[in-house]
Amino acid sequence: MPPTNTYVLVHGAWHDGQSWNRVAALLTAQGHRVLAPSLTGHGDKAHLLGPEVGLTTHVDDIVDLVLDQDLNDIVLVGHSYAGLIISSVANRIPHRVSRLVYVDAMVPTHGENAIDVMPLTQSLIDSAAATAQPWRIPPLPQFPAPFGLFGVTDPDDTAWLRSTLTDESVLCFQQPVELDNPAQALIPRVHILCVGSAPEGVTRRPLPPTQPNGEPSRVHELRSGHDCMIIKPAELSSLLLQEA
Repeated sequence: MPPTNTYVLVHGAWHDGQSWNRVAALLTAQGHRVLAPSLTGHGDKAHLLGPEVGLTTHVDDIVDLVLDQDLNDIVLVGHSYAGLIISSVANRIPHRVSRLVYVDAMVPTHGENAIDVMPLTQSLIDSAAATAQPWRIPPLPQFPAPFGLFGVTDPDDTAWLRSTLTDESVLCFQQPVELDNPAQALIPRVHILCVGSAPEGVTRRPLPPTQPNGEPSRVHELRSGHDCMIIKPAELSSLLLQEA
């Protein structure tokens, strides 16, 4: 029997753990253990959303899960905003993480927040500031194809995805990432970039040619909209299996 892996799949802003359903099913079918929790303020924890929920809250969510389940050698996968989360988790418990996988994700350096990594985020915060609840940011709107709802254009998938989305707290995008533990820099990293349908004005910061551990950067391109776990689950799962 081939060795099995433990995958912890972390969803991005506005989404919940259900966004990974298709990928989780494919990985599980190959005999791997998969956990795809919903972060505080999302999914079964949507009722906990408040202005005090921030990046630190979500890092605590994942660290607590790993420790409570006594998980080791995990493949920690983060989509979009969750690139900040998995980076911070690796800083807190590097001995539990075997690999970091950034799926069309924010890739921070020490002390950066979401605004630093993607300045467009500030416009969302500014828009929220003019509302009755300036601490909460609604999901991005649906755009005409090929951009769709986070890149999802299939009508059934779009309707389902819309039903799962919830607001995000401004603090999630304002709190900085801490990467001051030298051990986190030793963890191998993989980047999966969704290409071919980025909305105008959304730019990705170039990745450095080397990982923090000194190895060449490992980068895969996936022709897909942003929510590739919904649009291209088989292709994404294949890359996760290949890089575990």
